[in-house]
Amino acid sequence: MAKASVHKLGVVTGGRRGSAAAMKAQANVSSAQPLAVAQTPAQAEPSPAKDYFVERNGVKFAGTHLLVELWGAKNLGDLATTDAMLRESTSAAGATLLHVHLHHFGPNAGLSGVAVLAESHISIHTWPERGYAAIDIFMCGACDPYKAIPVIRRAFEPASVQISEQKRGVIA
Repeated sequence: MAKASVHKLGVVTGGRRGSAAAMKAQANVSSAQPLAVAQTPAQAEPSPAKDYFVERNGVKFAGTHLLVELWGAKNLGDLATTDAMLRESTSAAGATLLHVHLHHFGPNAGLSGVAVLAESHISIHTWPERGYAAIDIFMCGACDPYKAIPVIRRAFEPASVQISEQKRGVIA
């Protein structure tokens, strides 16, 4: 078995981003330990990066970005419904979920949320008082963002759905 080599990458300290006190404390930390990652000889050689751009109908581009608008929708202030929709939409589209973050603005109020994907993101912003939601679905590679639409329809039961598509990063 080959002996692994160790490469120091930087200093890792604690604290929360955005906290001035934590950032000031981090700047004064002198006992922080460097982060080390072991690499085997096979890992040390760089390999060509995989190209996740899409080619469809002779056009090569980074990915498909859908802007989805829901009108006359229900459940727009429901965190559990929104969380389930983000997770199911990710799976239906063939994407890889990295993280879900949701923020509710209070009783009878809207919410904002994002599913961070290896292939990009799905985000949502809701206005329950208007029955309106703005959803953003951007995916690269072999994922199909259109497969998320039936999941969104089931979760929010909108009276109407408007979808516009943008190809991002067109190069040919």
